[in-house]
Amino acid sequence: MSRHGRRTFLKLSGGVLGGIFAGTTVTAAERTDRFIVETKGEETPTDLEVVFDLSEIGYAVVRAGESELERSKSVKSFAPDIELEGADPSVESRAYEGDPENDEFYSFQWDKQALDVPTAHETTRGEGTRVAIIDSGVDASHPDLEVNTDISQDFTRDGLGAGVPGGGDHGTHVAGIAAAQTDGTTGVAGTAPATDLVDFRVFSDFGGTNGAFSIVVAAVLAAANADCDVANLSLGAYPIPREGLGSFYGGFLNKAMTYANKEGTLLVIAAGNDSADLQHDKNLISLPNEGAQALSVAATGPIGFADALVAGEDLESPPKSPAFYTNYGTNAVDLGAPGGDVDTSLTDPVDGVPAYAYDFVFNTVTTVLTDDDGNYAGSVPGYGWKAGTSMAAPNVAGAAALVKSANPDYNANQIESALERAAEVPDDYDKTYYGSGFLSVVDAL
Repeated sequence: MSRHGRRTFLKLSGGVLGGIFAGTTVTAAERTDRFIVETKGEETPTDLEVVFDLSEIGYAVVRAGESELERSKSVKSFAPDIELEGADPSVESRAYEGDPENDEFYSFQWDKQALDVPTAHETTRGEGTRVAIIDSGVDASHPDLEVNTDISQDFTRDGLGAGVPGGGDHGTHVAGIAAAQTDGTTGVAGTAPATDLVDFRVFSDFGGTNGAFSIVVAAVLAAANADCDVANLSLGAYPIPREGLGSFYGGFLNKAMTYANKEGTLLVIAAGNDSADLQHDKNLISLPNEGAQALSVAATGPIGFADALVAGEDLESPPKSPAFYTNYGTNAVDLGAPGGDVDTSLTDPVDGVPAYAYDFVFNTVTTVLTDDDGNYAGSVPGYGWKAGTSMAAPNVAGAAALVKSANPDYNANQIESALERAAEVPDDYDKTYYGSGFLSVVDAL
């Protein structure tokens, strides 16, 4: 039996990882009460307390001490689980404070305009598909979101259940970009509004397991087993020493991602917000977007959309231009997609909002309420702006659902291939920011 203790963990994490939500600096903590174990064969350990049965790939997550693991006849090797705690995952975020009953919000959605989503919806709106959002939780009470709460799961086990923004509003924004409803006169549009939207929550601000390595992997397997055509992961960790990939954690992650791909689930993953050249970062790697079978998404965005919206002025930079913060790199990025850009010098207010916020992605958000003791007390749905590769990924996830809807027999690789064949690198821009090119939803159908 082999064990991977604190020394291996510190080599893997460096003590601090760059963002379990893509681009966020977080602190990594080694769990001493919960371990990831590679089992002998594919049988679930019967002599240990199993938290997650991952026998599909020959692993389990258990609650035990090291001495118990050493004695167990079913354990081949083990390592401590890693729990990550971070702050707001987006590069920038701003709430909308107007009245949604009196506003038509599509005019704010430069991302859907750049992708010509209305034309794509003439072919399909994502009927017959299923998209999982592996994130901080999707607020099922939001009027612009229809969440399949029967299939949704809370992997944090904080007692709040699924369909709840128990880890913040990031997941609600991501979900809206992918699948906000389009059947009303107010609100926002999602790329695939008719898809079956599933919430797989892996973050908790209320005492649950928060962003642990094991529960992200468990959610990936759950998405595959729930027949999700696409799983969106607007999360990640960077930098991780590349030499750690050959060890326990890298093998665990890659087996799960390969399993999901074989089961037909396309993994769409944010490339990260570190402005890093992932192709030339020597012994470093970004996960899970550089893991097996990932479709890694970089972010683009305009500069000057507020002035274009209210005064008809020309944009300083077009929606297809790379965002300043996005990670990039040949073979490390597969597609570029709208995620928003940031120029905080544009401070003049437009309808009470700084002009620079309009260059972010506008969609569904929610305000989490707490009682006097800090317990979860509900949420207030709303709308707002965020920027990041976290926002670019669900634009691709929604597009993938449209491709699957139009081509029901496609497997995960064929969906990705259709998206990549349709994409083109914009003139005068560097391929390293786009992989195959900028997302073209209409041409991919």
